[in-house]
Amino acid sequence: MEIELRAEPARRAMAVGVLYGFGGLCVYTALAQAAGIGWSAALLGLGVAGLCAGEALRRATRRALRLDDMGLRDSDGTVLAPWENIVAIERGSLSLKPSNGFTLRLARPAARAWRPGLWWRLGHRLGVGGVTSAQATKAMAQAIEIRLADRAMPLP
Repeated sequence: MEIELRAEPARRAMAVGVLYGFGGLCVYTALAQAAGIGWSAALLGLGVAGLCAGEALRRATRRALRLDDMGLRDSDGTVLAPWENIVAIERGSLSLKPSNGFTLRLARPAARAWRPGLWWRLGHRLGVGGVTSAQATKAMAQAIEIRLADRAMPLP
């Protein structure tokens, strides 16, 4: 069993475009308006931050997530959550999770990391989703739920 989760092209383009547009507009406004050195510097900094965020999102969403017999891993080979470290999955509407995504609760905390639009990891939680397809993310979440349920069933 291997399931691959990629960023949906339309959602990816929209998210990157919004961040680039925001950053560009802030930089343009900072350079075109003479509102004072303080405001211009703040707008310029905000614009550069927006452009950097857009670039980080663009680079991160080129990757994919793979669910296989080892667990959940990034397409560059980074293991995000091995099966033995996954305790539960949270998909509820009131749970802390990315858009169109889910959160895995981990038995052991892992190092903080973030791939904008694809996944984040903070302590005992790993969030998956963002600019991914809702159907593909739901399929991956259901496969994880099935595997966790099989693990919880006692052997006859």
